[in-house]
Amino acid sequence: MNDLIRYVTPSLVLFWVLFSFPSLYAQEAELPSQEKPTLEREPSAFLLHSSSGWRYGAYLDVGAIVNFNFPDHDRWRNRSTAARHNQPAPNMVVAYARKEVTASSRWGVELGVQGGYDTVEFAFLPGEKKVDGADALRHVHRANVSYLAPIGNGVLVTAGLFESLMGYESLSAKDNANYTRSWTADYSPYMMFGFNVLYPVNDRLTVSPFVINRYAHLSYTVSQPSYGVRWSCRLSSRLTARQTLYGGPDQTDASLEFWRLYANHIVEWNNDGLTLAVSYDIGTENIAHRPGSPRAFVMGGNLTVRWQVADSWALALRPEFYWDRNGRWTGSEQFVKAVTSTIEYQFPSRWITAKVRLEHRYDNSTGAGGGFFRSGEAAPGVPRLAAGQHLFVFGLLLAFDSP
Repeated sequence: MNDLIRYVTPSLVLFWVLFSFPSLYAQEAELPSQEKPTLEREPSAFLLHSSSGWRYGAYLDVGAIVNFNFPDHDRWRNRSTAARHNQPAPNMVVAYARKEVTASSRWGVELGVQGGYDTVEFAFLPGEKKVDGADALRHVHRANVSYLAPIGNGVLVTAGLFESLMGYESLSAKDNANYTRSWTADYSPYMMFGFNVLYPVNDRLTVSPFVINRYAHLSYTVSQPSYGVRWSCRLSSRLTARQTLYGGPDQTDASLEFWRLYANHIVEWNNDGLTLAVSYDIGTENIAHRPGSPRAFVMGGNLTVRWQVADSWALALRPEFYWDRNGRWTGSEQFVKAVTSTIEYQFPSRWITAKVRLEHRYDNSTGAGGGFFRSGEAAPGVPRLAAGQHLFVFGLLLAFDSP
């Protein structure tokens, strides 16, 4: 319990400072919430002003990544997305239908199926047991129902499989500034299974507590649920701060001393086609099955810069770092530094959104378990490793959404 208090208290203090002094930002002009420009995905409650009725859509992501280490088995070590290299790869195929919640139509539904290489390992962490039927369940993109209760400013309750309330990047590359995802994105939840309650306290602050089955929704540890809360505040018309806190039993021993604690922090600024976003994550837990139950730590952060140069052209840059002290998250004790730069062209089209992205990425991994696959073997059956890795990426993203 003392570890829990020490871990959560700094985040609560930061939250209190931000929201106890509204005079710091009260003079800024406001935008209606549905007009707020942002790269980050928002919970479905921000669609309350959308038209009622069903919407249908489909999405295709095909990538080709040249890995200049030329590993023998064409894999990106310690990664779950965009991990197949030196060959064309259908990374994501999605089809979905959804009925959005409005004040006049209070029930909502979201259903979708998915496939592709990016859906194979996204819902697990190294060493965790998969739930029964995981190979089939990974093809479920979304499956949830929601209800807007006429209480106060409107309470939106969502139950089922929904997009994660943690993190800045989506499993779908089309929703992100870069084609490849950051390390913090690949090792925090892309989806959550359970329920969440979203309540807009006022025009600036929205709070969403949630109860979910576990950190990685298709892993199996214990049958006890995990808990968390996310808040989002528009500090001004251009500046938004968000924070998600998570705690739960993610090992076979559900004792409180072995709970995983994780926090995600985001500050995002938008202005006339330019977006700057800072994301910082930190997590910890005592490892039950290791001698002495050592405390594991993980920490990562990145800066996302996206500039809409013209109607069809955009540039993005993302420097980042990731530290997995005990190898609990990635499976390897390592410190990673990476820089990703992306050029995007969007073809003008009335019926479909078509984007082409060209990207260069450099990753450097050091530490006891660090390194990336390269050609050859260090010993029979033991692949050679290199500290650095250059990737050249081509991505084709096609998306259709009914009007």
